[in-house]
Amino acid sequence: MCGIAGFTRFFDATGDTASLLRMGDRIAHRGPDAHGEYLDDGVGLCHRRLSIIDLSAAGNQPMFSEDGNLVIVFNGEIYNFLELRKELEQKGYSFKTRTDTEVILALYQLEGARCLDKLFGMFAIALWDKHKQELFLARDRLGKKPLYYYHDQKRFIFASEIKSILEIESVPKEIRHDAIYDFFVYQYVPESKSIFKNINKLNPGHYLTINKNGVDVKQYWDVSFKEQSTSSEDEIADGLLDVIDTCTKQRMISDVPLGAFLSGGVDSSGVVALMANNSEKPVVTCSIGFDSKKYDEIQYAKQVAEQYHTTHHELTVKENVLDHLQHIAGFFDEPFADQSLVPTYFVSQLAKTKVTVALAGDGGDENFAGYSKYSVDQIENNLRNKVPGFIRKNLFPAFVNPLQQSNVRVFNRAATLLNAMSKSPAEGFYLTNTFMTDTMWNRLANDNLKREVNGYHPSTISMQFYNEADADDHLSRVLYTDIKTYLVGDILVKVDRMSMANSLEVRAPILDHRVVEYAASIPSTLKLQQKEKKYILKKAFSRLLPPDILYRKKMGFSVPLTHWLRNELKATAEAKLFQTENGLSNFFKPAEIKNIWLEHQQGIRDHSAVLWSLLMFEFWWQKYMV
Repeated sequence: MCGIAGFTRFFDATGDTASLLRMGDRIAHRGPDAHGEYLDDGVGLCHRRLSIIDLSAAGNQPMFSEDGNLVIVFNGEIYNFLELRKELEQKGYSFKTRTDTEVILALYQLEGARCLDKLFGMFAIALWDKHKQELFLARDRLGKKPLYYYHDQKRFIFASEIKSILEIESVPKEIRHDAIYDFFVYQYVPESKSIFKNINKLNPGHYLTINKNGVDVKQYWDVSFKEQSTSSEDEIADGLLDVIDTCTKQRMISDVPLGAFLSGGVDSSGVVALMANNSEKPVVTCSIGFDSKKYDEIQYAKQVAEQYHTTHHELTVKENVLDHLQHIAGFFDEPFADQSLVPTYFVSQLAKTKVTVALAGDGGDENFAGYSKYSVDQIENNLRNKVPGFIRKNLFPAFVNPLQQSNVRVFNRAATLLNAMSKSPAEGFYLTNTFMTDTMWNRLANDNLKREVNGYHPSTISMQFYNEADADDHLSRVLYTDIKTYLVGDILVKVDRMSMANSLEVRAPILDHRVVEYAASIPSTLKLQQKEKKYILKKAFSRLLPPDILYRKKMGFSVPLTHWLRNELKATAEAKLFQTENGLSNFFKPAEIKNIWLEHQQGIRDHSAVLWSLLMFEFWWQKYMV
């Protein structure tokens, strides 16, 4: 795994080798093993390398095509590069290294942008064509590897992380106010925005070309739910296990020590089982626990480790959270508030002491309906279909506000349900799966922020993807929406930043596009069957795992946040939230922040999600804006 960065010099040649070195140094954690820079009249490229395949200096980047015309910097892994290499050798290509990078160069030289269809893996690619004077950027299908770019009338600058772009001093730090609204609703800033104006994310499954005529962005892949399988349940389960097994085996190719994250949940346990079945040596597994039975899954991880005779390592997260939290948050260049960033950081830190590459179970929930929110949404949608539209739209809203004002949790939940049922299925899913209500936003946001947002609402992002899905049923549309929003904007960002903070590469077999496409072809009734989430995935993994692992209650990779804010994190949160000149005071009402803090401390309301988001926003502000 690596970090890449660079800029064009068509209209503004101010960038130099010193600029490239600064950009690379800011993302050195992504690649501490080697660095390289390239500069000519048209472009500057830099690379930071974490050596995984072909550890020799021959694998260093930037790398050049045989004729010297193409120059590439690349972050990621191409899992089918050996098969592609054989095909290219049969066509007369000869290779000097054993790297996947050189295979990309040869394939691009042969097929141009169409080469992306043949690349199976996770990647962010920047490739310079000297003859055409054109820069080509591409991002993998699901968005596992990040790629940001800044573009104005004169300059185009790109990097794996925003902090690298900001090393170019003239890049302004102008805040996008609608992105602030997005963050507090979703706990992350969705694609293709960033928190800064003029800095965007290249969307997953897209590529970009830039030359003297301008920028052109095109999509090369999307997941489709149109074709649904008519095979039997057993045949679908067998096929699913086969494709996950194939993708797992391909991710076990490495010239450095390799292991796995093991939470004790269905997805990571299944991946570890497949690894063990395909390995002659014991698999190295790493797990994180908490001093709270409600959040601690370590006993289940230990059970799977014993079943497959892994070399197992555990770490219990205790009082060291406070000491590390602000440091951990600093690896996110935008506000980011998924609380599971904490255990993800620590499990990455633990894994790095044992291995350089770790496989993980990410993707099972989004592809096979594994989150509790899907069950809640199903119940809500079934009720919606049974209640006449006139009652839902005209009577339900009248009960929402009084119920929301109650201090009784069950009444608050009823308010959320009624509000969601009064809306369309797409709006209902949005409302039941956000972290800040319109009421709370209007309570907290100051007049200037509301004016800058100017009528914008974050629901437009979810609604757009829901309506774009080529699916006939509601659940498929919901899963498509989460793949395009929550998966790429939250889960993959969290795993990338926390693993790269520890110079660890993480690979996710269940997020191979072949698994995602196969999952999309499975009828929704086999994903969420009555109350059983991930039904077909559990059936596929039943060949490998015992029932008490497959069918226990899902706990999630979470932390005791409500407790932390009233205890371990209380003093730190008060210092950050209530200091006289903080970033929050530019956008929110200090008096209202204090009010919801007191309500939380007194047990009147559980405001942990909102308060955590406020705290993480302030951590980000102090790191990047002060």
